[in-house]
Amino acid sequence: MSRAELPSRRTVLAAAVVAAVAGSAGPASAGTTTAGTPNGGAGVTTDAGRAAARTVDNRAWTSYTDWRGGTAGGTRAVAGARPGLVIARPSGTTDYTDPHTGSTAAWEYATWTSPVHRLEVPATEVIASWNAHTAEGTWIQIELQGTYSDGTATPWYVMGRWAAGDQDIRRTSVDDQTDGRSTVWTDTFSVDDPATGLRLVSYRLRLTLHRRPGTRLTPTVWRLGAMGSDIPDRFTVPASEPGRAGELIVPRYSQEIHKGQYPEYDNGGEAWCSPTSSQMIIEYWGGRLSEEQLSWVDPSYADPQICHAARYTYDHQYAGCGNWPFNAAYAATFEGLQGVVTRLGSLTDLETLIAAGIPAITSQSFLEKELTGAGYGTSGHLMTVIGFTADGDVIANDPASDDNEAVRRVYKRREWENIWLRTKRYNASGRVVSGTGGVCYLYFPARPTPRQRKALAAVGVR
Repeated sequence: MSRAELPSRRTVLAAAVVAAVAGSAGPASAGTTTAGTPNGGAGVTTDAGRAAARTVDNRAWTSYTDWRGGTAGGTRAVAGARPGLVIARPSGTTDYTDPHTGSTAAWEYATWTSPVHRLEVPATEVIASWNAHTAEGTWIQIELQGTYSDGTATPWYVMGRWAAGDQDIRRTSVDDQTDGRSTVWTDTFSVDDPATGLRLVSYRLRLTLHRRPGTRLTPTVWRLGAMGSDIPDRFTVPASEPGRAGELIVPRYSQEIHKGQYPEYDNGGEAWCSPTSSQMIIEYWGGRLSEEQLSWVDPSYADPQICHAARYTYDHQYAGCGNWPFNAAYAATFEGLQGVVTRLGSLTDLETLIAAGIPAITSQSFLEKELTGAGYGTSGHLMTVIGFTADGDVIANDPASDDNEAVRRVYKRREWENIWLRTKRYNASGRVVSGTGGVCYLYFPARPTPRQRKALAAVGVR
C-alpha cells in the first residue's frame, strides 16, 4: 500500500457494509450448528477481562472425513498425511472465456459442494479461503451460497477463480455480483445494509476443479473454509492488558526498494505490502523459491522473491496484490504450509499466537498522527506482527520502510490495537470511513505441533 492517505478498494468495501455513524442494529440470534464441530470465533475482551459476545465464526473442511461428507460431482477424496480432493471422473466440459486475455478454451470439470454450515455468528461479512495445488493445465473456482435470516437464499457467488500460476488463466475476483441485498466486494461477501438486521445465517461452498480436456491432470484442494463475522461498529475498542513478551525472528523485507519494478503488478513495490508481508512469514516457516522459479525476475533487483510474490498473488480484476484469500492460497503453495484469513478479537489473541511461534499478518488503516513512529498514513496496509515488548508494545515488521534494516518497528500498544480492531475512523478530510475490524492472515504448518494447534484453536482456527 502507498504511504499516502489514498482511497482504496478496501475502503469502498467496508464503507458499503458499515451502518450510519449512529451505529447498526445488534446481531441476530445465533442458531444451532451443523453436525461436526465448527471452529470457534474470536470475541472482544472488555476492560474487566470478560469475553464479550462472539463475533467471528470459522469453519474449514480439511480431513478425509470432511471431503467424504460433501456432495461430489466427479470428484473424490484422497487420504494420506494431507487429505484432499481431486478429479476422479469429469462431470462434463465447459468453455471459459478469460476476461483478462479474451481467449476462450474448453475445460473438463468436476465439482464438490460442502454440507450446509450454520453460523454460530450470523454474519454481515464472509470471506472464503482455500489451499490447493494447481499444476499447469488446471485451475479452480470457489463459490458461496447462503441463507439469510429471513429464510431466503443468496445466488451462488463466485469468491475466486484461482490458479497458482498464470499460464492457463489469469487468477481473478469477479465484480458486479449482487442480489440487491448483499454484494461481493472482490474477496468479501457483505450484507448491503446491516442496520436492517439482515444477516447470513448459513452457507455452503462449492468447488469446481478444472483441467485440460483429455488429460489426467487434476488440482488437489487440501483446505476449504470461510470466516463469517459480525463486528460491531466502533471508532475505539477496549484496551487489553499486556501479556507475555517475546519476539520471533522473522525475515525483514521492504516493499519500498521495489518501487517502479514490474508496474504491471499494481504499479510496483509501492503497493506490495501484502505480498511482501506474506513472503516474510513464508520464509520464517522455511519456504524458499528456487533459482528456476525466480529466473524471470531482472537479476539486478534485490530480493527477487518479493517480485515473485507480487506476481503470484496478483488479482487481475482488482488490479492489485491485496486480495486476502489469494495471499493465503499463495502461502499454501509452499510445501508443508497452510493459510487462512480470519479476524481476531484483541492483542491477547496475537500474544497467544506469538507465544506458540506463530506470527500474523494484520490489516490496518490510519492517519499518520494515529500511529507514532510510522511516518505515514494509509487507507489500507498490511504488516507482520512478530512479537511484544516487556511493556506490551507491538513489534512489527513493517514493509513500508525505506530499506530492509528499517523494517523492524515498535508501535505503541494502545495506538496499534485501536487502528487494527476498529471498524470506523475519520480520514484526513474528516469523513467517516472504514477500518478493517481485526482482519489477519495466519500461515502455519500443515501439521502443527500440539502447542501450535492449541493456540490456533484458542483464536478459532482449526
